Amino acid sequence: MRATGPVQIRHQTILTSKEYVTRKAWREATLVRCPAHPRGGCHFHRNGTYPRVSPVGMRIARFRCTESHTTYSLLPDCLASRFSGDLAAVEDVVAIVEASKSVEAAADALRPIEISLSSAVRWVRRRLIPVRAALLAIVTLMPQMFAGCSPTVWEARKVLGTTPALVALREVAAARLGALPPPLGFGPRVKPRRRRREHRQHKTGPDEPAREW
Repeated sequence: MRATGPVQIRHQTILTSKEYVTRKAWREATLVRCPAHPRGGCHFHRNGTYPRVSPVGMRIARFRCTESHTTYSLLPDCLASRFSGDLAAVEDVVAIVEASKSVEAAADALRPIEISLSSAVRWVRRRLIPVRAALLAIVTLMPQMFAGCSPTVWEARKVLGTTPALVALREVAAARLGALPPPLGFGPRVKPRRRRREHRQHKTGPDEPAREW
């Protein structure tokens, strides 16, 4: 049987990333049953941990099902899915965009001096687009809680009465995380829309690699 890719599963916790690292809480993270074989009968076992780039010292618990060739990682609520760092940090970027006159203005305010504005805009949009998609899905699927709300971070904070709102939404939308995009959920990434081709000639040579700050 062909091996499948790693699967992320929520590790429900109220710890911040700093507290999670200090307590080495990945040692407490556990999966009682194999998600692929909830009735048992497979060789499901703990499969060590792996490090995250940010925050420093963070590790994620892993489990593996031998029969399905699937590895499961338990991501704590404080961390962004498929993005480096805290989920709250991604939320703050989106909140700044919502309070700014444009994406470019927000990116200019957020960027380090050595980063170009175009790179900063791409960095911001990689966070803004999937968060907006996730919020739109939640508002649409949960009208009883978000009736009349726009799919924004500020509206989510208002309705939930807490900051960070995305961390709280991991609990609210727990049953739907598998379908929601990162950095909130564990579903597929949002594919950016293809821009219309320009008639001018593209410069030769490789594209400039994307940079993370």
